Amino acid sequence: MKILVVGSGGREHALCWKLAQSAKVDQILCAPGNGGTAQVGRNVPVKDDDIPALVKLARDEEVDLVVAGPELPLVLGIQNALEKEQIPCFGPNAYAANLEGSKAFSKNVMHEAGVPTAAFRVFDEYEAAAAFIRKKGAPLVVKADGLAAGKGVVVASTTEEALEAAENMMVRKAFDAAGDRIVVEECLKGEEASFLAFCDGRNYALLPSSQDHKAVGEGDTGPNTGGMGAYSPAPILPESEYAATAELVIRPILELLASKGQPFKGVLYAGLMMTEDGPSVLEYNVRFGDPECQPLLMRLDTDIVDIMFACIDGRLDQVEVKVRPETACGVVMAAEGYPASYPKGMEITGLDKADALDNVKVFQAGTREQDGRILSSGGRVLCVTALGRDLAEARKKAYEGVDLVHFDKSYFRHDIAEKGLKRMK
Repeated sequence: MKILVVGSGGREHALCWKLAQSAKVDQILCAPGNGGTAQVGRNVPVKDDDIPALVKLARDEEVDLVVAGPELPLVLGIQNALEKEQIPCFGPNAYAANLEGSKAFSKNVMHEAGVPTAAFRVFDEYEAAAAFIRKKGAPLVVKADGLAAGKGVVVASTTEEALEAAENMMVRKAFDAAGDRIVVEECLKGEEASFLAFCDGRNYALLPSSQDHKAVGEGDTGPNTGGMGAYSPAPILPESEYAATAELVIRPILELLASKGQPFKGVLYAGLMMTEDGPSVLEYNVRFGDPECQPLLMRLDTDIVDIMFACIDGRLDQVEVKVRPETACGVVMAAEGYPASYPKGMEITGLDKADALDNVKVFQAGTREQDGRILSSGGRVLCVTALGRDLAEARKKAYEGVDLVHFDKSYFRHDIAEKGLKRMK
């Protein structure tokens, strides 16, 4: 079997790595890929937003399955385009992908499905949004409607901050067209958790809970990033709560979209705030999270190819999704300055040493291969991920791996998973 993975991040390296473990897979292509995916398969220089070129590549290479890693190709309709060519694609169609592609669409779907979420208003004009913000007062959350690479959300503790965020998005066009429309919602209090499920349009199979660390700085300070580290399971959402939580935040979405003739097939990611009143959905993503994907795939113990085809064919209830009992923890190594401006082109050493550690894997994100060397090419460069008997051991192993890897101007948080350890105590 030949598989094409679309994307270029740490998630895509993890997907290629996991797919390569299947006895059914002979060859993996990754478009455009990175330094890590090049070690597992063959990189092809096609961008993840060039749907016609990706479809042509899949057709010319006679691939048996396309796996869309990031949200952008899904929102742009890669599944629909491949379906016309009768090429299987793991991921939802363009309509269902709007759960991530449009915050307003997502909130309206949640409201219609009866999913618990923060009270909200949608605005197309800055003046109306500003009037509402002044009347409502802080704290508020201001979200750009469209895709903004995980950076289009501002948690405003003052009215001035909320107004500034709205103006930045709608008037100054900080996120281009993604900020033409905004969502303003109440600010929920609690601790966040990520809850992912494989879906076949009707059935779902749950992955264990996980927790991301979005802020760039220690103690969850500073601007939001794509994620600075993750671990699984997250004690804030224990296994005893999985079934009830899924009935609250996964099943209603599947049933509503199916009733609209737009069944959701792929990975549905619920970003939750665990409040005093129970879980409330902050957002939905329509793919594996990054960096949650890396710890989750290290724990996954069922052939991922079998799961993906079961999702596509609507027979997920016939596959047992098994998970290893160990805990997994991933620490992101970024370039100094991320998520603002940062240097590129630093040589990365020590990857082989870290990979040689027991139950440690370094997933490459912002990297490229040049003359046999691995160089940095992005803000989030690596995610050093480890399995352990418990969270303390997994965390210790991940940081041991981090200590073995070096590149100039590297930066990482030293407190990944500390919240989980405190909660367990």
